[in-house]
Amino acid sequence: MTVVDTPPPRLPVRHRAVAAERAWGGVSPMLTRLAAEQATGVLVRERGTLYLDEGRVVHAESPLSPGLDALLTANGTLGADAWRDALSRADDQRGAAHLLLAGGHLTKGALQLCHLSAVYDAGYFALAPSSTPGRFRYGIAHRIGPVLPVPVSALERETVRRRGLLHRIWPDTRADSSPLVRTYATAAPRLTARQHALLELVDGTRTAPQLARALGRQAFHTLVDVRRLVAAGLIAPRQVPEREATAPAPALADRLAHTTDPHITLLKRLRDALEAL
Repeated sequence: MTVVDTPPPRLPVRHRAVAAERAWGGVSPMLTRLAAEQATGVLVRERGTLYLDEGRVVHAESPLSPGLDALLTANGTLGADAWRDALSRADDQRGAAHLLLAGGHLTKGALQLCHLSAVYDAGYFALAPSSTPGRFRYGIAHRIGPVLPVPVSALERETVRRRGLLHRIWPDTRADSSPLVRTYATAAPRLTARQHALLELVDGTRTAPQLARALGRQAFHTLVDVRRLVAAGLIAPRQVPEREATAPAPALADRLAHTTDPHITLLKRLRDALEAL
């Protein structure tokens, strides 16, 4: 009798990256669902907008973040005219990114680096807790076109990591959105060049996002520097005065002094007589 020793079939092994993607609970249930269904369109949230292509984030914008255009043009990486021209000529077949690369205005690596920086920066604010539900519109694409898609789970994990980092540096969130003023610590630490440049622009009117835009830097990295400077005692959120309370009713003596009512006049005379006793 011949016995054939056949090994059992190998069990299916899921790739670690795929397993981690499916196990991730997510920051936004709606975004997680859109990623699972490989949706294409734009998700509008209270503090930012995320563009999806087949379930991956291809672009992000937020009014609190400088954005890709500012990161590209602020430090001379790209001319402002070239950026505007590419956006004006972009269509469904050729996005602005393709036109910039084809025209030799940018290298592929420089574009991808700035694009990823802008996506993670704006995505941090777009995924902030909000008081209003998000809205998704299917089939909407951004004129920049695909550059380097980011998995939803990667963006959300990075957002959570960034929240934790800021909390460890300085837990008070007021410095993130309030106008900042300079203070003077008795034992100030030595500043980095980045921190010194930021400190020079603190004038009591600018917020951290406005400082980031003025410097042409990512808003989140500016928040890191701001919170470190607050922790060092070198800057602080400006105390915004509360609304002036309603003026109190004038005292009885003031009312009496400005009235012509005869009864009130009699009371004034009685008051003066009593005070003279």
